[in-house]
Amino acid sequence: MRLDDERESSNVEDRRGSGGRVPIGGKSIGLGTIAIALLAMYFGIDPSVVLNIGQGLQQEAPVEAQVIPANDPMAKFVAKVLGSTEDTWGKVFEASGQQYPAPKLVLFRGQTPTACGSGRAAMGPFYCPGDQKVYIDLGFYHEMKTRFKAPGDFAQAYVIAHEVGHHIQNLMGTSDKVQQARQNARSEAQANQYSVRLELQADCYAGVWANHADGTNRILEAGDVEEAMTAAAAIGDDALQKQAQGYVVPDSFTHGTSQQRMRWFNQGLSTGDIRKCDTFSVASI
Repeated sequence: MRLDDERESSNVEDRRGSGGRVPIGGKSIGLGTIAIALLAMYFGIDPSVVLNIGQGLQQEAPVEAQVIPANDPMAKFVAKVLGSTEDTWGKVFEASGQQYPAPKLVLFRGQTPTACGSGRAAMGPFYCPGDQKVYIDLGFYHEMKTRFKAPGDFAQAYVIAHEVGHHIQNLMGTSDKVQQARQNARSEAQANQYSVRLELQADCYAGVWANHADGTNRILEAGDVEEAMTAAAAIGDDALQKQAQGYVVPDSFTHGTSQQRMRWFNQGLSTGDIRKCDTFSVASI
């Protein structure tokens, strides 16, 4: 992946030097509550529902962001990928007569306060609509390489682009509509299907970013697309469930199968058209 011509985003908050304990709303969250919230996040449920924390709640202790060290290549890489997403989505929004309010990206270690509750490394990278920030513990990239067998810089960029895709959905009102649809669903299986379609659309948006970024600055190198496909396949619900328990339960899927995730990322990559990412109107995903 070629990023030499990409600028570093200024929207990166480095909290890796901050302390670990996260008091919320004047109280420390119990370990049992956190454990349930982690499971909720893993299966696609908004953790703020479990933690009973509103989006407008103020954190008890503010977290001081630091400047990214000049000798930190991984943080610099993340900043360049985020900058590339800002350039892409800025142009997409401008073409429709709108401005793109870019998200912040927070680097943290272990845990950090968010508007959605206590963010933990065990959750993996995530987007919080309450504060419009993407959160990532860079240790996840080691997990991708060792646990998920999905190495490579473009696979790492895909992860960021997917979370930025959730920011796009938040700006467009899609996330709120899906949350309402989940609440009105007739069954848990039906509610999960709405989550699957939301996640697959974020995959498609990640592909749209890659298409535009490569068209502008030729960021892709041989093997990059395969890296992203490997990552998408590795974090499919069927693959994760097989790894964890040896069998799959389709009704519990919240992110889509490996094949679905690869298909929708490729849809965005091959077309570069956000209109081709409507996962909600198609009968079969």
